[in-house]
Amino acid sequence: MRPGGSPPPPEAEPPTDGAPRRRALRTLFSTRHRPLLQELVALERALDLPTTVLIVGESGTGKDRLARALHDASIRRERPFVRIDAANLSDDLFESELFGHERGAFTGAVVAKPGLLEVAEDGTAYLDEVSSLSAAAQAKFLRVLQERNFRRLGGVTTHTFRARLVVSSRRDLPALVARGAFRDDLFFRIDVVSIRLPRLSDRREDILPLARSFLRHAARSYGRPARRFAADAEEAILRHPWPGNARELMHVVEKAVLTAQEAEVPASDLPMGALGSPESLLAAALDRKWTLRELEDAYIRETLRRAGGNRTLAARRLGISRKSLWERSKKSRE
Repeated sequence: MRPGGSPPPPEAEPPTDGAPRRRALRTLFSTRHRPLLQELVALERALDLPTTVLIVGESGTGKDRLARALHDASIRRERPFVRIDAANLSDDLFESELFGHERGAFTGAVVAKPGLLEVAEDGTAYLDEVSSLSAAAQAKFLRVLQERNFRRLGGVTTHTFRARLVVSSRRDLPALVARGAFRDDLFFRIDVVSIRLPRLSDRREDILPLARSFLRHAARSYGRPARRFAADAEEAILRHPWPGNARELMHVVEKAVLTAQEAEVPASDLPMGALGSPESLLAAALDRKWTLRELEDAYIRETLRRAGGNRTLAARRLGISRKSLWERSKKSRE
């Protein structure tokens, strides 16, 4: 064991045939938050297995980044990585995007097109926001997982689904199953190996390392000189509740890099003038296209945090009864 009791990273395998050296998952998705680190350690044991991985977490917690890290740390890293955004696909588009189509399969299909499951080959297929699938789409997707094959729309050739599947959800799938909004048989198929990404406000030891990493990356990306945070900037970053999680932090840092005039970035250069205010929370909600319920959940959590977990005080500040606060908090966990 290393200092602090954390296990050493797994031995990296030697490169073969000019392939890049394999990197540990904990290197590609770094964290100092011990509970999350322990989950990543457990996840590393299933890296090279064909089992489905389910990633759960709020918007902005890093689900996309972890999905990519899972691919890059696995034996499939030289194969395709394909992301499927279920949240922005209608039923018809979902089927066409997932399975592909032959020429003439529908109006406008002037050329044949392979689906994303076909493009993924034996790499990784990442289905983002699986909870957004309609009942019809859930049934079609379940059939693929059961039979491990599919056909293009309008086609007769059967294609084998060989990719490793990673799915994500920002919503509580067991709660959706209990309400009849998500198929239980599909949930059991995808909940083989799962990991929950905590909110950034619950990983406070990760906030400054992430901010500094974003600062370095943004400076390189935009061709700006190397930057560092002034002490007051780091204090401001630590004070902020980050309702938009790591994605909000990244956007704040990127804007600071573009506007900063000096090598040291002070708090005044951070686009956080309304830091921690309702306006900041609302801006994050609009940027992330949150639903009204998600905005309410974030506002209730932040009020509870500021009240030190005192529900009576939080309810008073929210202008609702303690019972109503309890009921809304319970709904937010569903």
